[in-house]
Amino acid sequence: MNSIKFYHAKPFPIEFHKVRIVQKLHLVPLERRLAAIREAGFNTFKLSTRDVFLDMLTDSGTNAMSDKQLSAMMQADDAYAGSQSFEKLLQAVQDVLGKTFFLPTHQGRAAENVLSRTFIKPGQIVPMNYHFTTALAHITEVGGKVEELLYDHALNLQSNHPFKGNIDPEKLESCIQRNGVENIAFIRMEASTNLIGGQPFSLQNFKEVRKIADKHGIMVVLDASLVGENAFLIQQREDAWKNKSLGEILKAITSLADIVYFSARKLSSSRGGGICTNSKELYLKMEALIPLFEGFLTYGGISIREIEAMAVGLYETLDSDAIGQSPEFIKFMVNGCSAKGIPMVTPAGVLGAHIDAMQFCDHIPQLQYPAGALATAFFICSGVRGMERGTMSSVREESGKEILADAELLRLALPRRVFTLSQIQYAMDRLEWLFDNRKLIGGLHFTYEPPVLRFFMGSLEPVSDWPEKLANKFRNDFGNSL
Repeated sequence: MNSIKFYHAKPFPIEFHKVRIVQKLHLVPLERRLAAIREAGFNTFKLSTRDVFLDMLTDSGTNAMSDKQLSAMMQADDAYAGSQSFEKLLQAVQDVLGKTFFLPTHQGRAAENVLSRTFIKPGQIVPMNYHFTTALAHITEVGGKVEELLYDHALNLQSNHPFKGNIDPEKLESCIQRNGVENIAFIRMEASTNLIGGQPFSLQNFKEVRKIADKHGIMVVLDASLVGENAFLIQQREDAWKNKSLGEILKAITSLADIVYFSARKLSSSRGGGICTNSKELYLKMEALIPLFEGFLTYGGISIREIEAMAVGLYETLDSDAIGQSPEFIKFMVNGCSAKGIPMVTPAGVLGAHIDAMQFCDHIPQLQYPAGALATAFFICSGVRGMERGTMSSVREESGKEILADAELLRLALPRRVFTLSQIQYAMDRLEWLFDNRKLIGGLHFTYEPPVLRFFMGSLEPVSDWPEKLANKFRNDFGNSL
């Protein structure tokens, strides 16, 4: 990311692109926002975009593609088998990620399905820095279990530790000794840890994990969906890598993993996903599942046009201006909100700005889903759609008892090259108003709860009429303003 000095103004992030195509947005009136969230079962996933002003739900599939990606899509070789477009993608995987063999999948969770079915036996453990919702679902679906091995300080949400996504080596050793090597399916490293605020790991830590894996003969699997941003933060925060290029750092990261998988919806600003490795033996173990679940080996359920965009997007991952904008915008938002006293996850990570809902809504019991309630309240007062990352995104025990999340977060995703600085400042302004009126927010409870990944499709209701009271306060403060 180029460094710009300012003469008088307080420094702020600069976009290193120009806008050539725009999509019109609508900020619907307060009354419609209130009705819309009610119709959606107080679940922001179920909102229609016709009612959403700024869609900060996720960066998955919502990053802006570049002009080079869009033009590449017009060159697609639409073949079922043996497509030249796939050959371009394979070359990009080899050049950027340093892996020889590649299996395409329609998205990241499809890769998780293939990996889980291939390598996890019932009762086996997958040690990891932290779980992701779909990864956990696929692991448990085949009878596996996860052990999260973060350092204790990682769940101190307001701190300045640069690498909260690190695995604690002592905990990893203990996990292996306690369970036995034969009961460890593989070690999973996620770049970056989505559910605790998009926090990165350091290269030094990953090397320590690799050393332990080699000692015991255990495979290492890297979820590289946000590896570009993780590499950018390594460049910013890890002294040994400050003068290295993103390409050098990316290769150093992926070289430590036996298998690398990713969602291209995040990694390369396109669609699709994939699994790559340098081991032909591992490749052949997974190969047969691609035609069974995804499509032929040279399209894997992905549009060939998207495969062209994936290839270009992988090369663009080497561009620090492209990759660095989102983390810099996130840092601007996190630091600005923190200065107003709003409890944010710090230091700023990747993916989005994360609000600590347990502190923001400290009057709401965790069993009433404070992060989900905060997402509802923020949509009502702003038209901005965020995502709950907390107990709603967790699961229940077999007995039906809730498994309380380690953190209750409202995530406001900032996809690459999508939002302007004024739009981010608007969101910050509405968040500040909501923080000043936070005691008006109440809890939620489920009225419809699917058995798997309930946060996607579930419906909830407020425990009182608090949404109406919050809306009344907004009317009193803003009048007829949207």
